[in-house]
Amino acid sequence: MTDFEKKIGYKFKDKTLLKRALTHSSYANEKGTGLDNERLEFLGDSVLSTVISTYLYKHFTSMNEGNLSKLRASIVCEASLAELAQSICLQEYLLLGRGEELSGGRDKPSIQADAFESLLAAIYLDAGLDAVYRVLMDKLDMVACIEKHAKTYEITDYKTKLQELVRTDRMSL
Repeated sequence: MTDFEKKIGYKFKDKTLLKRALTHSSYANEKGTGLDNERLEFLGDSVLSTVISTYLYKHFTSMNEGNLSKLRASIVCEASLAELAQSICLQEYLLLGRGEELSGGRDKPSIQADAFESLLAAIYLDAGLDAVYRVLMDKLDMVACIEKHAKTYEITDYKTKLQELVRTDRMSL
Protein backbone atom coordinates (compact mmCIF):
# COMPACT_ATOMS: atom_id res chain seq x y z
CA MET A 1 0.00 0.00 0.00
CA THR A 2 2.91 2.37 0.44
CA ASP A 3 3.17 2.82 -3.36
CA PHE A 4 -0.44 3.92 -3.46
CA GLU A 5 0.03 6.23 -0.50
CA LYS A 6 2.87 7.90 -2.41
CA LYS A 7 0.60 8.36 -5.44
CA ILE A 8 -2.06 10.12 -3.41
CA GLY A 9 0.39 12.05 -1.26
CA TYR A 10 -1.06 10.82 2.00
CA LYS A 11 0.20 8.26 4.53
CA PHE A 12 -2.50 6.56 6.57
CA LYS A 13 -2.15 6.22 10.31
CA ASP A 14 -4.86 3.53 10.23
CA LYS A 15 -4.08 1.26 7.25
CA THR A 16 -7.36 -0.64 7.75
CA LEU A 17 -9.22 2.45 6.52
CA LEU A 18 -7.28 2.37 3.27
CA LYS A 19 -7.85 -1.35 2.81
CA ARG A 20 -11.56 -0.94 3.41
CA ALA A 21 -11.76 1.99 0.97
CA LEU A 22 -10.30 -0.24 -1.73
CA THR A 23 -12.48 -3.29 -0.95
CA HIS A 24 -15.40 -3.78 -3.32
CA SER A 25 -18.49 -5.57 -2.03
CA SER A 26 -17.86 -8.51 -4.41
CA TYR A 27 -14.54 -9.19 -2.66
CA ALA A 28 -15.98 -8.75 0.84
CA ASN A 29 -18.85 -11.12 0.01
CA GLU A 30 -16.55 -13.67 -1.55
CA LYS A 31 -14.20 -13.63 1.44
CA GLY A 32 -17.06 -13.46 3.94
CA THR A 33 -15.69 -10.38 5.69
CA GLY A 34 -18.67 -8.07 5.15
CA LEU A 35 -16.21 -5.16 5.26
CA ASP A 36 -16.58 -3.34 1.96
CA ASN A 37 -16.29 0.29 0.93
CA GLU A 38 -19.99 1.10 0.56
CA ARG A 39 -20.40 2.92 3.89
CA LEU A 40 -17.21 4.86 3.22
CA GLU A 41 -18.57 5.76 -0.22
CA PHE A 42 -21.66 7.23 1.45
CA LEU A 43 -19.53 9.43 3.68
CA GLY A 44 -17.04 10.25 0.93
CA ASP A 45 -19.79 11.69 -1.24
CA SER A 46 -20.53 14.29 1.43
CA VAL A 47 -16.88 14.95 2.21
CA LEU A 48 -16.15 15.58 -1.47
CA SER A 49 -19.20 17.81 -1.81
CA THR A 50 -18.13 19.84 1.23
CA VAL A 51 -14.58 20.34 -0.02
CA ILE A 52 -15.69 21.29 -3.53
CA SER A 53 -18.50 23.53 -2.26
CA THR A 54 -16.11 25.35 0.05
CA TYR A 55 -13.60 25.88 -2.74
CA LEU A 56 -16.28 27.14 -5.13
CA TYR A 57 -17.75 29.46 -2.50
CA LYS A 58 -14.35 31.02 -1.78
CA HIS A 59 -13.07 31.26 -5.36
CA PHE A 60 -16.16 31.91 -7.49
CA THR A 61 -17.49 34.86 -5.50
CA SER A 62 -19.57 36.36 -8.29
CA MET A 63 -21.39 33.11 -9.11
CA ASN A 64 -24.94 32.67 -7.82
CA GLU A 65 -26.19 29.64 -5.89
CA GLY A 66 -27.81 27.99 -8.90
CA ASN A 67 -24.68 28.17 -11.01
CA LEU A 68 -22.50 27.04 -8.09
CA SER A 69 -24.74 23.98 -7.76
CA LYS A 70 -24.52 23.23 -11.47
CA LEU A 71 -20.76 23.60 -11.45
CA ARG A 72 -20.37 21.39 -8.39
CA ALA A 73 -22.58 18.72 -10.00
CA SER A 74 -20.41 18.69 -13.11
CA ILE A 75 -17.26 18.30 -10.98
CA VAL A 76 -18.46 15.50 -8.70
CA CYS A 77 -20.13 13.41 -11.42
CA GLU A 78 -19.16 9.79 -11.99
CA ALA A 79 -17.10 10.53 -15.11
CA SER A 80 -14.98 13.17 -13.36
CA LEU A 81 -14.40 11.00 -10.31
CA ALA A 82 -13.46 8.01 -12.46
CA GLU A 83 -10.97 10.22 -14.31
CA LEU A 84 -9.43 11.32 -11.02
CA ALA A 85 -9.31 7.70 -9.85
CA GLN A 86 -7.51 6.72 -13.03
CA SER A 87 -5.00 9.55 -12.60
CA ILE A 88 -3.78 7.83 -9.42
CA CYS A 89 -4.17 4.30 -10.86
CA LEU A 90 -6.70 3.51 -8.13
CA GLN A 91 -8.14 0.65 -10.21
CA GLU A 92 -4.85 -1.25 -9.86
CA TYR A 93 -5.25 -1.38 -6.07
CA LEU A 94 -8.93 -2.38 -5.87
CA LEU A 95 -9.83 -5.63 -4.17
CA LEU A 96 -12.47 -7.23 -6.37
CA GLY A 97 -14.24 -10.56 -6.23
CA ARG A 98 -13.50 -13.11 -8.92
CA GLY A 99 -16.72 -12.50 -10.84
CA GLU A 100 -16.31 -8.73 -10.82
CA GLU A 101 -12.68 -9.11 -11.90
CA LEU A 102 -13.64 -11.40 -14.80
CA SER A 103 -16.40 -9.04 -15.95
CA GLY A 104 -14.00 -6.10 -16.24
CA GLY A 105 -14.99 -4.44 -12.97
CA ARG A 106 -11.58 -2.84 -12.57
CA ASP A 107 -12.32 -0.68 -15.65
CA LYS A 108 -15.91 0.29 -14.74
CA PRO A 109 -16.20 4.04 -14.13
CA SER A 110 -18.88 3.48 -11.47
CA ILE A 111 -16.60 1.22 -9.41
CA GLN A 112 -13.67 3.63 -9.82
CA ALA A 113 -15.78 6.66 -8.83
CA ASP A 114 -17.25 4.85 -5.81
CA ALA A 115 -13.80 3.75 -4.65
CA PHE A 116 -12.51 7.31 -5.08
CA GLU A 117 -15.27 8.62 -2.79
CA SER A 118 -14.46 5.84 -0.33
CA LEU A 119 -10.81 6.84 -0.37
CA LEU A 120 -11.72 10.44 0.47
CA ALA A 121 -13.85 9.25 3.40
CA ALA A 122 -10.98 7.09 4.65
CA ILE A 123 -8.63 10.08 4.57
CA TYR A 124 -11.27 12.18 6.33
CA LEU A 125 -11.69 9.60 9.11
CA ASP A 126 -7.93 9.20 9.43
CA ALA A 127 -6.97 12.90 9.54
CA GLY A 128 -9.90 15.25 8.92
CA LEU A 129 -11.19 17.59 6.26
CA ASP A 130 -7.95 19.57 5.88
CA ALA A 131 -6.11 16.39 4.85
CA VAL A 132 -8.75 15.64 2.21
CA TYR A 133 -8.50 19.21 0.95
CA ARG A 134 -4.68 18.96 0.67
CA VAL A 135 -4.84 15.63 -1.19
CA LEU A 136 -7.45 16.90 -3.63
CA MET A 137 -6.04 20.35 -4.27
CA ASP A 138 -2.30 19.79 -3.93
CA LYS A 139 -1.64 16.21 -5.03
CA LEU A 140 -4.53 15.56 -7.42
CA ASP A 141 -4.63 19.10 -8.86
CA MET A 142 -8.36 19.42 -8.34
CA VAL A 143 -8.02 23.14 -9.08
CA ALA A 144 -7.27 22.32 -12.73
CA CYS A 145 -10.29 20.01 -12.82
CA ILE A 146 -12.49 22.73 -11.33
CA GLU A 147 -11.22 25.36 -13.78
CA LYS A 148 -11.87 22.99 -16.71
CA HIS A 149 -15.42 22.40 -15.55
CA ALA A 150 -15.99 26.10 -14.88
CA LYS A 151 -15.46 26.70 -18.60
CA THR A 152 -17.80 23.96 -19.79
CA TYR A 153 -20.41 23.14 -17.12
CA GLU A 154 -23.17 25.23 -18.70
CA ILE A 155 -22.70 23.43 -22.00
CA THR A 156 -22.70 19.91 -20.58
CA ASP A 157 -25.36 20.13 -17.87
CA TYR A 158 -28.02 18.40 -19.96
CA LYS A 159 -29.98 17.09 -16.99
CA THR A 160 -30.61 20.58 -15.62
CA LYS A 161 -31.40 21.93 -19.09
CA LEU A 162 -33.99 19.16 -19.53
CA GLN A 163 -35.51 19.85 -16.10
CA GLU A 164 -35.74 23.56 -16.90
CA LEU A 165 -37.38 22.80 -20.25
CA VAL A 166 -39.94 20.49 -18.65
CA ARG A 167 -40.68 23.10 -15.98
CA THR A 168 -41.15 25.81 -18.64
CA ASP A 169 -43.43 23.55 -20.70
CA ARG A 170 -45.58 22.75 -17.65
CA MET A 171 -45.92 26.43 -16.79
CA SER A 172 -47.14 27.25 -20.31
CA LEU A 173 -49.95 24.67 -20.14
